[in-house]
Amino acid sequence: MDERIKPYLIASEPYYRPAGREVELFEAAYARRMPIILKGPTGCGKTRFIEYMAWRLRKPLIAIACNEDLSASDLVGRFLLDANGTVWHDGPLTTAVRCGAICYLDEVVEARADTTVVIHPLADHRRALPLDRRGELVLAHADFQLVMSYNPGYQSSAKDLKMSTRQRFGALDFHYPHKEIETEIVMREGAVDSDTATRLVGIARQSRELRGRALDEGISTRMLIHAAGLISHGIDPHAACRIAMTRPISDEEDVLHALDGFVEAHFGT
Repeated sequence: MDERIKPYLIASEPYYRPAGREVELFEAAYARRMPIILKGPTGCGKTRFIEYMAWRLRKPLIAIACNEDLSASDLVGRFLLDANGTVWHDGPLTTAVRCGAICYLDEVVEARADTTVVIHPLADHRRALPLDRRGELVLAHADFQLVMSYNPGYQSSAKDLKMSTRQRFGALDFHYPHKEIETEIVMREGAVDSDTATRLVGIARQSRELRGRALDEGISTRMLIHAAGLISHGIDPHAACRIAMTRPISDEEDVLHALDGFVEAHFGT
């Protein structure tokens, strides 16, 4: 294995609780090196899933957090000055392409539109990355796979994937887990008992009913784990829910009052 990507190997198994056939389907997609989009709300387990799959497939994972300042050069690389003069430095995408890693573009629609265009030749039959500034065409390693994630329910029309990008990818839908599975996850990850986990999940499920009305997003599984961790550390449930679940998702007094009511309903006053 190329020394450059050994640091990207995941040494121990990440905890992931499957909610459906996503593991089987991703393995089939990887066998064909099909580019994949993971679609789902914030904090529902998309990133944990790809970490688990990289570990399961024994492949290095190079993850890139996309933002509006991410340029094509940040992905593919650039010439930099050092003691030896002007030297080319591969970006994380180019490293993944050359060395055969899974490249994960997290929340890809946050990147500039002109940036995402560079992935098009990698996501079709060409499986190649043109480095225009270097005058090089990098053919993808046989093990390379491109994976992206985004939250389709939280994007404006100005921040959405172009159809020319979408049609190059397969897609796996992610949702917040069913009540029983989410309770199991919160127990395991937050180190709390079943009763506490059940109460936290109940609050989250009520908050998600406000999505699209009072909230852009309900309380995520990730937030439940944070709250559970505080409770297991000795913080009382009301304070834990306030810090980790209710205050981060809204500043509106009437919405916060409703969320606090959910907490009181499950944990008492």
